[in-house]
Amino acid sequence: MSVTRDSTPRAFPYECPPQLQEAPSDCQGDWGWQHEGTDIWASLPSDFATPLLPTPFPATAAPYWVAGSEAVATRLGWTLEQLQTPAAIAYLSGNPTPWDPPHEQRDNLAACDWPRATVYSGHQFGVWAGQLGDGRALCLGERRLQLPGHPPHSYEIQLKGAGKTPYSRGGDGRAVLRSSIREFLCAEAMAGLGIPTVRALSLIGGDFPVFRETTETAAVVARVAPSFIRFGHFEHYAARHQHRELEQLADFVISRHFPHLMSLDPGYPRYQAWLEQIIDDAAQLVAQWQSVGFCHGVLNTDNMSILGLTLDYGPFGFLDQFAWGHICNHSDTQGRYAYAAQPDIFYWNLYALGQALLPLFSTQQPQHAAQTQVQSILDTFPVRYRQAMQQRWWAKFGFLSATQALATAVKTDPQATERDRFIQRTLNDMESASSDFTLFFRTLSRLPAPHAPLALEQCVTLLAPYWANLTQLRAWLADYQHLRQASGQDWATQQTAMLRCNPKYILRNHLAELAIQAAHNRDFSEIARLLSVLRHPYDEQPEYAAYASAPPAWAQTLAVSCSS
Repeated sequence: MSVTRDSTPRAFPYECPPQLQEAPSDCQGDWGWQHEGTDIWASLPSDFATPLLPTPFPATAAPYWVAGSEAVATRLGWTLEQLQTPAAIAYLSGNPTPWDPPHEQRDNLAACDWPRATVYSGHQFGVWAGQLGDGRALCLGERRLQLPGHPPHSYEIQLKGAGKTPYSRGGDGRAVLRSSIREFLCAEAMAGLGIPTVRALSLIGGDFPVFRETTETAAVVARVAPSFIRFGHFEHYAARHQHRELEQLADFVISRHFPHLMSLDPGYPRYQAWLEQIIDDAAQLVAQWQSVGFCHGVLNTDNMSILGLTLDYGPFGFLDQFAWGHICNHSDTQGRYAYAAQPDIFYWNLYALGQALLPLFSTQQPQHAAQTQVQSILDTFPVRYRQAMQQRWWAKFGFLSATQALATAVKTDPQATERDRFIQRTLNDMESASSDFTLFFRTLSRLPAPHAPLALEQCVTLLAPYWANLTQLRAWLADYQHLRQASGQDWATQQTAMLRCNPKYILRNHLAELAIQAAHNRDFSEIARLLSVLRHPYDEQPEYAAYASAPPAWAQTLAVSCSS
């Protein structure tokens, strides 16, 4: 099937295998775009998406199962066994057999009628890039479920790597196995860490060449999220002065994904509350990233989710040795998206979104008043981020219990400023000593109580690998124990809370690389093991202790880029 720019839907639905149409026994489910008159996207601008079919794999390259997330399948009301049937594998790779049932039967079909690719624009590396869009992603449809005792919930399912779209801009629309393994694993690893993220349902391979920096093999990831709408979708309509369409999109997002705001007056009061929610979600998200050492690598505005989800896992990386200026994407030659820069980039991207949303605030008040209002909302981000980050750091150091509210702790703690200075001092010392970020905090979580026999020497022994000078370490320990005890929390209680926010396991680059190397030989067992470990990153899992080790020397030469 060739992809054309014709936006007319094909004459037949994109067939969903019967076993995937079934809802679980304890819920009611439906799959797919509703037919004319009930399409969930009917209220969106007519040019928001282009209906088209995926491009099948070549006839000589049958799709094969690589991996699947049982947690995501269960959330969608399926089992991994259902997903691994030949028909389901074909479906999840973009290789269905089209059929054309009688028209009168279509209204009763739970099928994905017209997969769609959406258009958006955005800023890339701080420069306006103009029109972009889903260059290799197609939204198959939506899975709607009703579990007993719970409100209905819906998830869009999107194929990444399923062929060209009208927005491919000269690309081949494909994804390679290497980067698809990384995306699949990281989406599920972030979910295990408790960080808002797009999820990964399945990973399907195909043995045909895809040309990147070298010749690689193809793969398709099925991604799942309540919505894949991005900042760039709003920038697109604002840049084209399509203010009516901009309003349509905003109203759709609010009604579908922020329904608690529908009780507010329409117009800028509702948009104000919505923008404030977006800013707060963004502050919380980037604080969570920083707290586990996650670097996104390519934080363009078109890679920012309007729902505050981590989106588009490309040249990402987790910190090994702590460095404020760590750059995970070797294509980022200027360090725009370095670890320490991520909060500022969120702020920059929010300003780009605010500029795009400005017409929504100008319909009921003068332009200058709207600009002042939007800017005042945007300028709450630094404070929101500092509070979110402070809470994360306090929890990681054991200065705050898992249930203690930061605002209360700061107001009642005369040593709040001292704690913040101590945290900054510690992070700077870690950078000087090239300390492993994850291992340091996990070790900190297991220090013996100060009153235990030989506690000081045990602490020195445990932390020595992360410190450049043992004399300085002893002085640091004395200050740390004083501040931690002054918080008023029992040491054991603090330890339990710390172990729930300082992970033992993260998706280090070398672990992903080992899984990729094995997969090139059709051995997918390492992907399955990693997935199992990363689902529970805060648990000890002693049988997988090797996965918590610092990276080997050969891993220092690993580099990731935007090539995927």
